[in-house]
Amino acid sequence: MISGVVLAAGGGTRFGGTKQLAELDGTPLVLHAVAVLLEAGVDEVLVVTGHDAEAVEAALPRDVRAVRNQAWRDGQSTSLAAALHEVAEDSEAAVILLADQPGVTGGDVRALIEAFLRTREAIVRLRYTDGPGPALLSREIYAEAGHLRGDTGARLLMASHPEWVLDVDVDRSAPRDIDTPEDLP
Repeated sequence: MISGVVLAAGGGTRFGGTKQLAELDGTPLVLHAVAVLLEAGVDEVLVVTGHDAEAVEAALPRDVRAVRNQAWRDGQSTSLAAALHEVAEDSEAAVILLADQPGVTGGDVRALIEAFLRTREAIVRLRYTDGPGPALLSREIYAEAGHLRGDTGARLLMASHPEWVLDVDVDRSAPRDIDTPEDLP
């Protein structure tokens, strides 16, 4: 079983509000990430909410499980820990997406999953031509990832254990994060 996680708990301070619900092509940003995970064929989708949790949760489809992170103000690592604590007991790995990076594709996520199933590496990360992208974390490191602190997500874990990381090359630039309203096309 492979889980899909969308980190969507942030306050959107640079955006000026709840950017998870800002629309791109008529769809809230958070649902772009959910759709990518479903298209890739993950077995379960969890969305971590925090800021404006009720409104974000109201936008989610019924087959998506919301995980509310009460400590969301303490950084992205708390959302990652909350998600990994709630994934299905038989989950072998979790693909981690950000709610504000709508250019990631189902093919990108499938490439992560296929590389993991082939190698069973602890961390499988997309590597775009201009930098890293989303990652898949195997169950064997859930506990360590759950002890991260601050606003780094799993980047600190990857930096401190490069031997755990398998990069999957993607022949295009990394999708832009949506940080301000001007970043929306």
